[in-house]
Amino acid sequence: MHEVALVESLLQSVQEHIHDSGVTGQVRRVEVVIGRLSGVVPEAFRFAFEVLSPDVLGPGCELVIREIPAVCRCRQCGAVSELSEMILYCPRCQSDDVLIEGGRDLLLQSIELDEEAESGDPRPREPD
Repeated sequence: MHEVALVESLLQSVQEHIHDSGVTGQVRRVEVVIGRLSGVVPEAFRFAFEVLSPDVLGPGCELVIREIPAVCRCRQCGAVSELSEMILYCPRCQSDDVLIEGGRDLLLQSIELDEEAESGDPRPREPD
């Protein structure tokens, strides 16, 4: 399951982004983009995140996965199409002479921190 290594890399990237930006606070939400042709199984990625993230980011961090479709451009007719199946052919002219133009991505889209981090105040909240 290579998703474990991918999540380890993601968690390292999250830590680096936070360190480089100079903010402090609890990470509440991480959003990633996973392309259909990336070779990443979203369910396995989520499982690995749930197991690994508490030790790195602390408890309660939500993972949001946005899946994007595979997109191809036909070299014969020029059509740009989303692929609904893993069969690589042009839906318009049925040619198999297509170029993959999207859907191989695995991107860290956003990191959301608690309110203290966003306001620059790293102190814990006072209990109500």
